Amino acid sequence: MNRLLKMLTVAGILFLAVFLISLRFHPAATKTKQQNLNQVSVSNLPKEKKSSSKSKAKKKADRPAYMRAVNWQKSSETKAYPDLKKYSDVWIKVSIAKQRVYIFNNKTRLYTMYASTGSKSSPTPTGTYHIQAERGTFFYNAQSKEGAKYYVSWKDHGVYLFHSVPTNEQGQFLVKEAEKLGKEANSHGCIRLAVPDAKWLYTNIQEGTKVVIH
Repeated sequence: MNRLLKMLTVAGILFLAVFLISLRFHPAATKTKQQNLNQVSVSNLPKEKKSSSKSKAKKKADRPAYMRAVNWQKSSETKAYPDLKKYSDVWIKVSIAKQRVYIFNNKTRLYTMYASTGSKSSPTPTGTYHIQAERGTFFYNAQSKEGAKYYVSWKDHGVYLFHSVPTNEQGQFLVKEAEKLGKEANSHGCIRLAVPDAKWLYTNIQEGTKVVIH
């Protein structure tokens, strides 16, 4: 009897071993396991950030092809400045909302400039004005501790001006302030421009030219 029991036990163990081995190497089981592993690895992959590409496209669309990226040391447009001698109805439009200065001839826009107008505490006056006689290559205001180059008056004879981005007393440009050009209204009421734009305006805009600010 004991011998029979031993034989049955050994046979049972062998049968169980063969069954387990057949399961391990069964093609269907192996395939399912591989598929599950693949599914896990794919689900763990990081999702693509689609918003970044959209934001880049939107940023590009906000700037027309003829405009440079904002740079206070360069002209605002990639093309040459207009020759105002060829036009008979030149006037200037200033958009506080867009922080832009537009040079028009009648209804045709000739040139667009980045600008920085007055802050909330010292806003740029709105309305219609005209270029006045006061202009120069440099000034410094000790009260505000800021100066500028290439200024042209349009209100109150030297109080409200078009001029370059601000400088210190020595005429050195204040870079942190200059980098707000076209992005933020931060002046004391004057209209700041890129250095080449301010120089061109100082050289070419005639006294009496209409200025509309809104």
